[in-house]
Amino acid sequence: MIPLWMFPLAITCGNTFVLKPSERVPGAMEHMCKLLKEINLPKGVLNVVQGGFDTTSHIVHHKDIKAVSFVGGNRAGEYIYKVCGETGKRAQVNMGAKNHCVIMPDSDKEDALNAIVNAAFGASGQRCMALTTAVFVGDSKEWVHDIAKKAQSFKIGSGAEQGIDLAPVCYPELKERILSLIGTAEKEGARVVLDGSKYVHPKFGTGNFVAPTIIDNVTPDMTVYKEEIFGPVLICCHVNTLQEAIDFINTNDWGNGTSIFTKSGSAARKFQY
Repeated sequence: MIPLWMFPLAITCGNTFVLKPSERVPGAMEHMCKLLKEINLPKGVLNVVQGGFDTTSHIVHHKDIKAVSFVGGNRAGEYIYKVCGETGKRAQVNMGAKNHCVIMPDSDKEDALNAIVNAAFGASGQRCMALTTAVFVGDSKEWVHDIAKKAQSFKIGSGAEQGIDLAPVCYPELKERILSLIGTAEKEGARVVLDGSKYVHPKFGTGNFVAPTIIDNVTPDMTVYKEEIFGPVLICCHVNTLQEAIDFINTNDWGNGTSIFTKSGSAARKFQY
């Protein structure tokens, strides 16, 4: 995935930009290029190249490219960072993520639940800022089943159809990995509250569909917590206090984004700092 903030900043600072979208989702940038033509962006300022590893390797080795910015998986990111270091390029490498939210008992329940299900299952969880981990503080743990009820109302189907909430994941290998990670949860002591791993679409039986999945009672030593899932899976953890929630998040090996649901200004400020 290439975040759309990269090339506007680079261009504004006087650079040209070579953009390689993921070979799994090449179409979105083609639409963006059409929009840029409409505003008469000069030719050669933004250049889109398609391809897989060979294209990436060419970019990081090319002597005229001075800096590389990347968002994606760890394997590719580690390779890009290594080669950029060897060739003297500046490198900004954003790899795997584990985004957390904290749910305080005093938060507006309906607003919180709506935000959580959309953040967790929007784009079928296939985005770097998808919510993967909900940390429930105190009595808010009772809301897990309410989240499951909302998730069950999602309409699943082809992304080309109108009114669809959840489309299939991008490719078969990703589906297999997601299902494999879900399969570790109960073996390691978690509880699958909502299991979307066996979902089969009535019209697209061979599609790469994974329905919304919610895994409760997850602890930091479990595989579903330690690994980035990149699918429509929300894992739920429980703590007793806000400070415990903050410590829980800060000890995770991953980073990216985090948020809090609360009506308390002091709790929000403490969490922010």
